[in-house]
Amino acid sequence: MNNVPHIRPLFDADTIARRNAALAAEIAARQPQKLLVVAVLKGSFMFAADLLRALHGAGLTPQVEFLHLSSYLEGTVSAGHVTILKDIESDPAGRDVLLIDDILESGRTLAFAKDLLSARGAASVQVCVLLEKPGKRAVQITPDFVGFQCPDQFVVGYGMDVAHSFRELPFVGTLET
Repeated sequence: MNNVPHIRPLFDADTIARRNAALAAEIAARQPQKLLVVAVLKGSFMFAADLLRALHGAGLTPQVEFLHLSSYLEGTVSAGHVTILKDIESDPAGRDVLLIDDILESGRTLAFAKDLLSARGAASVQVCVLLEKPGKRAVQITPDFVGFQCPDQFVVGYGMDVAHSFRELPFVGTLET
């Protein structure tokens, strides 16, 4: 008996690939200097990898770092406290930084990361997210680059998970009960 739930695709692999190429062109048009890409783990890893390849295709040669952050939760509401589980190794001072994450909902984690990199002297910090849920914002942060507006549904795939499952899917979808 197969207990795998049905996942309804919202954004298929081809649609995501086309949008990644368009995002890379938008980013390259801003002519970032000494570009440092910082991918927020874990959910952004697939998006970041594909976007990095697209950035290469758009003529950019960024360096890449990873930042692993955790928000402590009380029930279903974020307490707003963010902890660094893995920090970047490169110095962002004087560099244009592209902060990549999978989804922008409350904004707490991305606002923390953006403030952290700015405080460390980054020349600029631009935020690129695959998905944005604008109605969920708890703090003031506006992404510079957005792959897709996302309906207010729980999504999985393309790096995003539920209980550490479904990250491997080549598309973004919703679990159907």
